Amino acid sequence: MRTSMPALIDTPLLPSVYLCRALCSSLLLAAGLVGVAAADEPYPVKPIRLIVPFAPGGGTDVVARAIAAKLSEAFGKQVIVDNRAGGGGTLGVETAVRALPDGYTIVLISASYATNAAIYQLPYDAVRDVTAVTQIFDSATIVALHPGLPVTNVRELIAYAKTKPRSLNYASSGMGSITHMSTELFDQLAGTQMVHVPYKGTGPAMTELLGGQIQLIFGAVASVTPHMKTGRLRGIAVTSSKRSEAAPELPPIADTVPGYEAGIWYSALGPRGLPKSVVQRWQREIDRAIHLPDMKERMAREGFEPVAGSSEALQNLLKREVDKWRTVVKKGNIRIDTRGL
Repeated sequence: MRTSMPALIDTPLLPSVYLCRALCSSLLLAAGLVGVAAADEPYPVKPIRLIVPFAPGGGTDVVARAIAAKLSEAFGKQVIVDNRAGGGGTLGVETAVRALPDGYTIVLISASYATNAAIYQLPYDAVRDVTAVTQIFDSATIVALHPGLPVTNVRELIAYAKTKPRSLNYASSGMGSITHMSTELFDQLAGTQMVHVPYKGTGPAMTELLGGQIQLIFGAVASVTPHMKTGRLRGIAVTSSKRSEAAPELPPIADTVPGYEAGIWYSALGPRGLPKSVVQRWQREIDRAIHLPDMKERMAREGFEPVAGSSEALQNLLKREVDKWRTVVKKGNIRIDTRGL
């Protein structure tokens, strides 16, 4: 006597199926109710982790600690800076991207966020896998030369570099860093051929530049201006699209090389799915904090100019920057050995 397949799934099993479906529906409903309850809770009700994807002491860390102090006062809960260095800044970002989108893990990024997305194969999408919260500060970098170089402006720099191809060495804080990529962009748009010499951080790069082993750097305002004042370096331009409040005497590179722009910006991101109410609260508090007189004065010394803005504006900035640097990487055939990351 043959036993047909239908007998194996006969009616005795059906109540179990119905029970499973009912249980799943109940769980989904409960999850929905929990989500509604969470959305109705006051925010924040516990400390917030602000991830800095770099070691302490750099520009991103300076911004994060200044902001964290002001936000702790505003929120009534501590905003704790968590330095998660590694992978050129990618490891800390990944930690934030993988966190629960509940508003208790935020990451503070700089312009290198976009250059990383252009260079590395990341385990997250730099545009789609995040919630853009708000931009915080803009900062130009300065084209700073060793005074032994017979150049006083961008036009003369281009002429000198074209006369002596691959004779000028420029420093950066590392392969794929914003100092590297901003100078590579200059090379491409100006038609020059300078030699990139990467260092492990800004400190060693500045030491070599001051010693004359390197001829120039596209360096941060805070790193360069003290040496400009003593005459040990000569600033000739800024990388932003307009003059910088920190160095108003220096014209933008774009005045000589149309279309050039490579400023440093700092922004706050959260995991994808961050509640709109949380985003709006962060926007309000950051906008208030960065326009406080003591904050403006302190950040101005670092060359940071307050921005603030909508989530949509930051989302558009991320896409533009990632697309721009991907074009630069492709045109420059830039390859980075990631085995040490």
